[in-house]
Amino acid sequence: MKQGPRRSDRAAGALAGSLMLAPAVMALRAPLLAAEAGGLDPWRLETTRAATEGMVAAQLSLARSASVFWLELASGATPSLLNGVALERAFHAALKPAGRRVKRNYKRLKRGK
Repeated sequence: MKQGPRRSDRAAGALAGSLMLAPAVMALRAPLLAAEAGGLDPWRLETTRAATEGMVAAQLSLARSASVFWLELASGATPSLLNGVALERAFHAALKPAGRRVKRNYKRLKRGK
C-alpha cells in the first residue's frame, strides 16, 4: 500500500496545524498547571491518557507494517519496515491523538470551561 507524497504532506500539514495550538492551550491552562504543580502526583490522568493513546497508535501502526512485510517483499517492493516508511507512519500515528486532544482543549478552554 503505497502512500503518495501529497497525502503524506497533507497529513503532516494538518498535524502541524493542530499542534500549533499547543502554546495557546498551555497559556490558557497556565493557572491550572500552576495549581497542579504543588501536588504530589506527577502523572495526571490527562497526561497519562494522552501518552497511552500515542503509544498504542504507534504500536498498532508498526504492527500493521509488520503484518504486510512479506506481502511487500513478495511484490518486489522494499518493505516499509526497512526503508523508514513504517517509522514515519508510526510517528504520525502517535502524534495524531495528541493533535486531536490539543484541538479539543483549545476549543474548550477558549470558551472558558
